[in-house]
Amino acid sequence: MSSTDSNTSSGRVAAKRAAMALVLFAVAAGLLFLLDPVDLSLWIKAAHVIAVISWMAGMLYLPRLFVYHAGAEPGSVQSETFKVMERRLYRLIINPAMIATWVFGLWLAWSQFGFMGGWLHAKIALVVAMSAVHGYLGSALRRFAEDRNEKPARHWRIVNEVPTVLMIVIVVLVVVKPF
Repeated sequence: MSSTDSNTSSGRVAAKRAAMALVLFAVAAGLLFLLDPVDLSLWIKAAHVIAVISWMAGMLYLPRLFVYHAGAEPGSVQSETFKVMERRLYRLIINPAMIATWVFGLWLAWSQFGFMGGWLHAKIALVVAMSAVHGYLGSALRRFAEDRNEKPARHWRIVNEVPTVLMIVIVVLVVVKPF
């Protein structure tokens, strides 16, 4: 079995595990709602925080991988390894975490705050900006996968800071609720 076949096989296994975890969580959340709907909002809030942490971990790590990938020779073993790592991170962690963040976050914004409050509107705008960065990283991932990256490592070092700054402002808005 070649290393590509092995990577594809282990990628499928990881994808199945991630899907199973999501299904298990959905079933558990449904059961909790049926058994005790009063506490459901606390579970949704916990799921939202977990999803945000997972999304941010990926959003901080992927540009760092791009920094190192930008220095690798296209087609090299190192470059191919980065491609596998980046693809798995994006598809199996970052994408599902972003979707869960939005689903749980919008539910909380509606159920807890009725979509009211200047701080909430600003937070949602910043989460839209974070989602735009997510999309930009996805397009960069495709360019790296096709050996068409034209950005230097310095660019990716700077891009690596954007999710951090957005995250800091979002957390301050949520905790302090300044307006």
